[in-house]
Amino acid sequence: MTQQTPQAPTPQTQAEPELTGVRNFRDVGGLATGDGRRVRHGRLFRSGHLAHATDEDATYLASLGLHTIFDFRNASDIKLEGPDVALPGVRNVNMPLSDPAAGAEFWGTVREGNLDELRAVLGDGRGAARMKQAYRSLILERTEDHARLLDLLVAEPSVPALLHCAAGKDRAGTSIAVVLLALGVRRSEIEADYMLSNDAHRRYRIQRGRNGADIATAEVMELLNPLFDARPEYLATAFEAIDERWGSTDRYLSEGLGLTDKRRELLGTLLLEDDNR
Repeated sequence: MTQQTPQAPTPQTQAEPELTGVRNFRDVGGLATGDGRRVRHGRLFRSGHLAHATDEDATYLASLGLHTIFDFRNASDIKLEGPDVALPGVRNVNMPLSDPAAGAEFWGTVREGNLDELRAVLGDGRGAARMKQAYRSLILERTEDHARLLDLLVAEPSVPALLHCAAGKDRAGTSIAVVLLALGVRRSEIEADYMLSNDAHRRYRIQRGRNGADIATAEVMELLNPLFDARPEYLATAFEAIDERWGSTDRYLSEGLGLTDKRRELLGTLLLEDDNR
């Protein structure tokens, strides 16, 4: 059966389209940088996968003038959910990143396991610990992928762009965070946008098989929630990994990702509002 793990919604800051088959969609425009500028609306979007987009969803997405869709799902994700809906004139770039809770056996337990099996892999804080380690790994082990993402955004250019994974929270969340850091967006702004993934209408619909424990029970949902929550400590772990390894965001961008001042300026030209606005 398919259910949604519950969470109290967060107040929305701007009107959004009602997409039926695409979860966690939003424009990240409006976020403030340290120097007082803001990310331009209509240039950078994030979401969950597009495999279940309805015809109406696809029509809306096509109206955005997207140039590139970056899909961070791996082959297992795509096999489970299906490929993204095709949008006319839009380039699709598949850039598989580590699954936030990697391992086919692990996800088999999440989707099919009984209560005792779920307790064994997720109980006593193991689910949250696994997620924090995943965010750390996405920063430390995926520098080449994030460097390529930034290069692709400015090389052709590739915007307007939509970045997504399965749920639009972890792999897409860290990748969006990297782009926003390169634009000089404050970490507090990045966190506020990240936390919107907890809104009830955004959350990933986990599929539990017939052999799985009833997802509606309080204990099962408590065990699963760490995997599907957007928690401040997860994103904080990513930021801490940057600070511990490189000492500062600027060094992470320049030394870790090889982002030159010129490319960083080009990225700002593409994605930030004009200084005079």
